[in-house]
Amino acid sequence: MNFGVVLLIGAGILILLGVAQQVLDRLYLNDKQALIILGAMIVGSFIDIPLYRGTPAISINLGGAIIPVALSIYVLVRAGTNKETVRGIIGAILVGAVIYGVSKVYDFDTDVGFIEPQYLWGILAGVIAYIIGRSRRLAFIGATIGVLLADIAHALETAIRGIPSPTRIGGAGVLDTLVLAGIIGVVLAELIGESRERIQGGPVPAGHSEESSEQREGGDNHD
Repeated sequence: MNFGVVLLIGAGILILLGVAQQVLDRLYLNDKQALIILGAMIVGSFIDIPLYRGTPAISINLGGAIIPVALSIYVLVRAGTNKETVRGIIGAILVGAVIYGVSKVYDFDTDVGFIEPQYLWGILAGVIAYIIGRSRRLAFIGATIGVLLADIAHALETAIRGIPSPTRIGGAGVLDTLVLAGIIGVVLAELIGESRERIQGGPVPAGHSEESSEQREGGDNHD
């Protein structure tokens, strides 16, 4: 069982215990919807959909790419403001660019490097996504889509260079990276956002918009 699946199972347990309710609210999900999505990602991680059967063969993983992208698009559309949409898109592009750049300079030999590349990318993606997005949903969107953009860039590079090895978008260790990145981004937003809410006088009272809550969470009251 790979690390990404273990993290998804852990997230499911937290949801069942009711610990993640506030995060789910920010992502416009209830407990049942979240558990279905986590289960679909776990099952889908074993399903590759062929995109190109030539050389190199290219496929896309259901659990590691299609479902996370669909969820991120859903969250981004529900966010509802142009500014938040633009920040989400820019954040994802920047995260993807950084991950792709790091992959070019980091030593892939695990006997030499101090951490396996997919975990390094996951940590970087999560931290960068939070710094750019400054809210739970934008951190999640930036982290997940950013990792997939970097994976797509690698697939294109492989095809352009004529490297014969098959390419699985969202497969192999990318699920580990994507899940780790999303969790780190959301957890940072949750911890820092909660601290800022307390400093600024507590949670937003009833009747205020969710956008205002996310702005306070990110420490940006002028958005």
